[in-house]
Amino acid sequence: MIIKHVVACALADNTGRVLINQRPVGKDFEGYWEFPGGKIEEGETPESAIIRELKEEINIDVSASCLAPLSFSEMMYNNFYVVVLLYVCRKWDGYIQPQENQKIEWIQPKDIHKYKVLPADKSFFAVLRDLL
Repeated sequence: MIIKHVVACALADNTGRVLINQRPVGKDFEGYWEFPGGKIEEGETPESAIIRELKEEINIDVSASCLAPLSFSEMMYNNFYVVVLLYVCRKWDGYIQPQENQKIEWIQPKDIHKYKVLPADKSFFAVLRDLL
């Protein structure tokens, strides 16, 4: 069995909204919504992976001291098992600019039912509703 370790980040603004992005055309699960993030590469810590992924996907700079681990989820997909580590971040440098032609939305966690979300990310929204 293939096991993938993934990091994701719920960027939160001062009104309690979080940023989600839609997986671009040509990627697995295209059209699904998720938190920015991605695979932890060989030799990376989860924090360094999310810092790299946020820069690559939405062109912002985040320091490890601004990342707070919040939750994790596990999910068996058709041909792999994924473990997702979710962080929350309220402070970053730069302006969010999608780098992979993906759509982005700022949403209230209670409104997630309006979006087709990756199954591994769904459980995070109950935690975020309580936190934010």
